Formats: sequence, C-alpha cells, structure tokens
Amino acid sequence: MDYVSALLPPAVMAVFFIGLIRVIVKTQGGANKAKEDAAVDAALARVEATRQAPANPDA
Repeated sequence: MDYVSALLPPAVMAVFFIGLIRVIVKTQGGANKAKEDAAVDAALARVEATRQAPANPDA
C-alpha cells in the first residue's frame, strides 16, 4: 500500500492541473475576449498617459 500513498498526491495534482488548463482554454476568446481586450487597452492607455505626463509640474 506504500505505492498507493506515494502515487496519490501526484495523481491528484495532475487532475487539478488538467482541470485548470481546461478552464483557461475554455475562457479564452468568445464573449470574454472583448472585455479582456478593453481592460488591457485601458490599462495600457493609463500607463502611457502617466509616462507622457511631466515628472515635475512646477518646472
């Protein structure tokens, strides 16, 4: 029975990992893609705006 207790944790981790990958693949694209793209575009616009803002407004 030692082999069962030795193989159980890796098998459980493999099952959860496969489930995680399936969820990630299923949520790519579709209706969520437009929302994700918009969120990334907004974040990049904020970063670009702060990068172009003057470092010292008093100068």
